[in-house]
Amino acid sequence: MSSSTNSFKTDDTPAIKKVVIVGGGTAGWMTAAGLCSVLAPLNLDITLVESEAIGTVGVGEATLPHIRFFNRKLGIDENALMKATKATYKLGIEFRDWGKIGDSYIHPFGDFGFPINRCGFHHYLSRAHKMGLPSHLDQYSVPVMAARNAKFQPPHSDTENVLSTFGYAYQFDAGLYANFLRKFCENRGVTRIEGRINEVSQNKESGEIECVILENGESLTGDFFVDCSGFRGLLISQTLNVPYRNWTEHLPCDRAVVAACSAAGPELPYTRATAKSSGWQWRIPLQHRVGNGYVYCSEFISDQEAERSMLGDLEAPPNSEPKRLRFTTGQRQKSWVKNCVAIGLSGGFLEPLESTGIYLIQEAITNLIEMFPTQTSYDVDRKEYNRLMDIEFERVRDFLLLHYVATTRSDSPFWRHLTSMDLPASLKHKMDLFKSTGRVVSYEIGAFKKPSWLSVYFGQNIIPKGVDPLSLHMPDSVLPEQLNSVAKTVSNAVALMSGHGAYIDQECRAE
Repeated sequence: MSSSTNSFKTDDTPAIKKVVIVGGGTAGWMTAAGLCSVLAPLNLDITLVESEAIGTVGVGEATLPHIRFFNRKLGIDENALMKATKATYKLGIEFRDWGKIGDSYIHPFGDFGFPINRCGFHHYLSRAHKMGLPSHLDQYSVPVMAARNAKFQPPHSDTENVLSTFGYAYQFDAGLYANFLRKFCENRGVTRIEGRINEVSQNKESGEIECVILENGESLTGDFFVDCSGFRGLLISQTLNVPYRNWTEHLPCDRAVVAACSAAGPELPYTRATAKSSGWQWRIPLQHRVGNGYVYCSEFISDQEAERSMLGDLEAPPNSEPKRLRFTTGQRQKSWVKNCVAIGLSGGFLEPLESTGIYLIQEAITNLIEMFPTQTSYDVDRKEYNRLMDIEFERVRDFLLLHYVATTRSDSPFWRHLTSMDLPASLKHKMDLFKSTGRVVSYEIGAFKKPSWLSVYFGQNIIPKGVDPLSLHMPDSVLPEQLNSVAKTVSNAVALMSGHGAYIDQECRAE
């Protein structure tokens, strides 16, 4: 997030002064925290209105490494946050039974091996696979091997050290994170109002939102409004009537049943996603409990069957009654319309397979801060904001869909449906390029870079036909020794790391 404010106003254009955020939860309080902290020089009057009676979805507990930089920009102490949210560290996501039943791989927050002779390491693995040599990515990745062995320590500061070649995220209680940010915001002047919104008033000429009116009759006026009201989309949908792009054609899962339980083993530094007959089930270990949920397609399994399946795979009895959720994967046709931006579920939802919910909230906030508007001249900023959010959503959609279609599974109607669907042109291009030459489409905007795509391709048994010619400088006779050397370097480094639970005990165990 940029801290520059030079472009936010000009002498002849009055700046936005009063911001109203509709809805709390993770999206609302992250938005408030970003605005009140990074844009502090603008002296914004920020009001957040929420109703405890409405509640929040509250199932997004796994994150991507980007969240660390968001918190750091706010000046939040990591250990204090870990304690407050009862968090564990996350080095990646384990995928079970996705390419075929019995498979397991980890999508890590870090690289695999390192380039040799200016050639990507995965090209050497492709050659090894064709030679019949063991070529599983796991042994060449520090975060994967650390996760497999329940190890953790922050990345080394020396970029020449192999222990610098990874990042990490958090597995935390999203409700506690929202509460943590609420205190942060209120200490910086954000006003919280408890109440339900009964009416939204718009300017008769421009259609811009002028105020929201609570059930008790109180009116909250604003220059700019942020819709964090969840799936309801109180402002962006119910008031401004912005249509929703329905992506269930490509991401057909539309329901989830969730429950928490106690852990039956040590705290693990990774999230697990296990493919099932009609969707997949997550396992997210926190300090005080394990979050679980079965994400499924209602066309192929009933709610009752999904609940029985989810409960049957828990490691311990549930701590409470299972909760059922319904959703439609997709995105608002425009995230920012008139003087309103939709952030969080009101702006779109792409299911929690790769923990992108909070990431998309963070990117929306970051883009809003970078293009924070003035009262009279923000058409260009609004168009650019919507363009960037469209790119983010489309690239996340493609990456999620890759998991479903890069498979040989045909053991249920759900999987046969997925492998027979027509792919978006953007994803088909990426997959065709990799299958042919081993090349990964790269871009600056987007959560998932080359190592992420490689983890899924190789983890789900997609091996390219060709390799980079630069890799051919290494004779076949030398290749096994080179690969073994990299694996040994990784293994030796991981052996030096602390145990995950021991590190939490030392630094951030919740009281």
